[in-house]
Amino acid sequence: MSDSSKVTLLRDLPQSRRDFILRRGVAEIIPESEFVALLNSGTPARLKEGFDPSSPDIHLGHVVGLRKLRQLQELGHKVILIVGNWTARIGDPSGQSATRPMLTEAQIEQNAQTYMDQFFKVVDRERTEVRWQTEWFSKFTLDTVIRLTARFTVAQILAREDFNKRYNSGSPISLCEMLYPLLQAYDSYAIDSDVEFGGTDQKFNCLLGRELQQMMGQNPQQVFFTPILIGTDGKSKMSKSLGNYIGVAEPPEQMYGKVMSLDDGLILDYFELVTDMPDEELELLRRSFASGTANPMNEKKRLAREITTQFHGKPAAELADQHFTRVHQQHELPDDMPEMVVQGSPEGDGLIRADLSRPLVNGGYVKSSSELKRLVAQNAVEVDGSKVDELSVLVKDGSVVKVGKRTFVRLRVK
Repeated sequence: MSDSSKVTLLRDLPQSRRDFILRRGVAEIIPESEFVALLNSGTPARLKEGFDPSSPDIHLGHVVGLRKLRQLQELGHKVILIVGNWTARIGDPSGQSATRPMLTEAQIEQNAQTYMDQFFKVVDRERTEVRWQTEWFSKFTLDTVIRLTARFTVAQILAREDFNKRYNSGSPISLCEMLYPLLQAYDSYAIDSDVEFGGTDQKFNCLLGRELQQMMGQNPQQVFFTPILIGTDGKSKMSKSLGNYIGVAEPPEQMYGKVMSLDDGLILDYFELVTDMPDEELELLRRSFASGTANPMNEKKRLAREITTQFHGKPAAELADQHFTRVHQQHELPDDMPEMVVQGSPEGDGLIRADLSRPLVNGGYVKSSSELKRLVAQNAVEVDGSKVDELSVLVKDGSVVKVGKRTFVRLRVK
């Protein structure tokens, strides 16, 4: 644990910084008075952050909460990162979620390592303690499980919104599913958490942890909720499974381009939740949008530069900005692009007829053949500047394929 003399008290910060920590990118703190008292106590707080290693990647939706963790680390507090390796081995007990498959230990470890590499792009590694669920759950006996379940009632668990909706609609809920909130609550007890961080969709589980700690003689954790970040589709929570995400490990040009694809109505939210734009400047920008004097394109490019700089540095962000201007605004081809070898039937004049489906999928330029068919149907695939309406097309050595808005591939005929 850190030396308490290194903890900066909240009350010793300028008012603007206190507001930044307590208000900016914050949905709710329960109870806020206890949280403020903790930050003024001079004792390093243990800040709980858990993750499910069923997926290895972090996106900007996660970054909203991670930025708050980093701000508190800078005051001298400690993050306790819990790897949910025990629950990940079970997968989704309801059988309804494709995003929580049953994983092997090797897959879990690989995902966890990738996750942590990305996690520490935002959070200070030196002020983080990593804990694995198997430290405590592998020692559980049936007696331990029964004693844990005896502390809560079915009515309490059914109060959770998603369980309540499924129960009232007659949809099945397995007993195993109902254990998940209890296991997350036990994580808080196992590490003696002071504050648990989560999105607003985690409210029930986080508060259950607070309740269990009290039952078992610990000081109850406070709960810090961050807002949900809307994804690039402009409608839903940012999610890898929905494909509306901006990943923190994506290449600079791709990250920049995805930010530029955002709906204008999301610009202010992104500035507020994932940048360090001062509150005063953000308020001025808010007023300029309200009055209609803001230039959305200029502000979005500024947002794209700031986000790309966070994860790739200023030089890479400047190159991404230049790439976007040249390719998407001036409609020039990128200076460099990956090459893909294709084979086909000769058609004369150096042309061949090739099926692009397999090489584009195998090369990772699209996720699947079905996605490629969907893009073709949406007129989102071009060969040498012309939209294609089928996957078997005439190409030549050096032809350029454009998939979607940001993917360019040069063909080499074998």
